[in-house]
Amino acid sequence: MLVISRKKGESLLIGDDIEITVEKIDTSSVKISIKAPKEKAILRKEVYENSNAIVTSECLLNILK
Repeated sequence: MLVISRKKGESLLIGDDIEITVEKIDTSSVKISIKAPKEKAILRKEVYENSNAIVTSECLLNILK
C-alpha cells in the first residue's frame, strides 16, 4: 500500500489515464476529483462492499449510463 501526502490543488496519477486531485480539506473530510476514462467504473468502497449483487464492470457501466 502506498501512503502519500497531498495538499489542496495537488494531484496524483494512476497509470497514464487516471488523475486524482485534492479539491477541499475540512476537519473531518477531504473532497477529491477523479479524471478517468468513461470505461473505468468508479465506486465508493462501501457501495461496492455492500452490494448484494455481483456486477461486472460492463454491466455496471450500462447501469450508470
